[in-house]
Amino acid sequence: MSKKLFGTDGVRGLANTWPMTAEMALKLGAAAGRHFRRDGQNKHRVVIGKDTRLSGYMIENALTAGLTSTGMNVLLLGPVPTPAVGRLTYSMRADLGIMISASHNPHHDNGIKFFGPDGFKLSDNDERTIEEMVEHGVVPAQAHNIGRAKRVDEGRHRYVEYLKTTFPAGKRLSGMKVVIDCANGAAYRTAPELLWELGAEVIEIGTSPDGLNINYACGSTYPKTAADAVIEHGADLGICLDGDADRVMIIDENGKVADGDQIMGLFAAHWAKTDRLQGNALVATVMSNLGLERHLKGLGIDLIRTGVGDRYVVEAMRKGGYNLGGEQSGHIVMTDYATTGDGLLAGLQFLAEMVCSGRSASDLANVFETVPQMLKNVRYAPEKAPLSDSNVKKVIAEGETRLAKNGRLLIRKSGTEPLIRVMGECEDEALLEAVISDIVAEVERSVA
Repeated sequence: MSKKLFGTDGVRGLANTWPMTAEMALKLGAAAGRHFRRDGQNKHRVVIGKDTRLSGYMIENALTAGLTSTGMNVLLLGPVPTPAVGRLTYSMRADLGIMISASHNPHHDNGIKFFGPDGFKLSDNDERTIEEMVEHGVVPAQAHNIGRAKRVDEGRHRYVEYLKTTFPAGKRLSGMKVVIDCANGAAYRTAPELLWELGAEVIEIGTSPDGLNINYACGSTYPKTAADAVIEHGADLGICLDGDADRVMIIDENGKVADGDQIMGLFAAHWAKTDRLQGNALVATVMSNLGLERHLKGLGIDLIRTGVGDRYVVEAMRKGGYNLGGEQSGHIVMTDYATTGDGLLAGLQFLAEMVCSGRSASDLANVFETVPQMLKNVRYAPEKAPLSDSNVKKVIAEGETRLAKNGRLLIRKSGTEPLIRVMGECEDEALLEAVISDIVAEVERSVA
């Protein structure tokens, strides 16, 4: 059975349209609750976190109704980062964790991400089982076994205290000025609190959510706002999170942005030198820059590539016993500390490198020369299948031939939005632009 509801990162879509409706959230809650309920005792618990989208209230209530109908007791964490849900699911001995978020997407989208009792995202098999239960329905709990729900305020504070333990013992951020951009999202309280408590002077951006401004002209998908603030305030560093804080972009003191590839390159090199890099390898996706691969090869470190999506990175890490991985987009996964990508944790580890080495952000954040890369997106209607079009296939094949000697081409459907992503890398930028433009034009023709 192929999955219909679940994409590369849970269930996601336009709020109040299928599948992101209250009705579907109710069914998903009931199905997930029934699937993860261990026995007939009314001792089960689910933790639910969310970001700051207006539609989060609707989905939270519908999920809670579905879960309690199957005997699950629900602990509502309120706005917390996605990695906090993964962490708290495990530390609070919950049977299930749920995060309501569409990550870096605009406010009108929303999503539902599930975590198992081990704090890791669900397997394909678990997702298929939940989909089958949604389709066929579940048996509700008896009246005396219906679950309860309550708000839990200490979840955020537990997470902050845990993150502090990952910072080098005896070290502080005293004397450092840090810009933190929370994208008006889930970390709008967590991130400033953490940095301030560690001693930094904090300049806050994106900490005034109104339900509609999440990721709007701020955050990891729009780092210019934070880069401008770094220059204006003479800050030592800028940290840009996305809406649910599982991604990060780093901005050095000159306003230059370092993406996930640069951050992973730094961490991999340092961890290898200190014998912390398990398997002497970094796990990244097919989107990571060729420059990263060449840099790691020069250091004797392997790069293992996966499909796009942090869940696939984590699966490869767990299977191979690796402890560092991530995506160019800023998901940085450090399984020594967390079960999923954690933007705030990655930012904190970058700050630790600065504090321990005495080096500036610009010295640390630019570890390799990137190969010119171009990415363009083409939106399409759900009923269209542009990658099956014979003319599109022909142009893609021609492009692969043209880039074969000094670059590469990657064409794929987004797992979170109705987009065709056209990405290429090549030392010859003029050739790269011509190839990408030809393919985009043909894809646009096919979906017109």
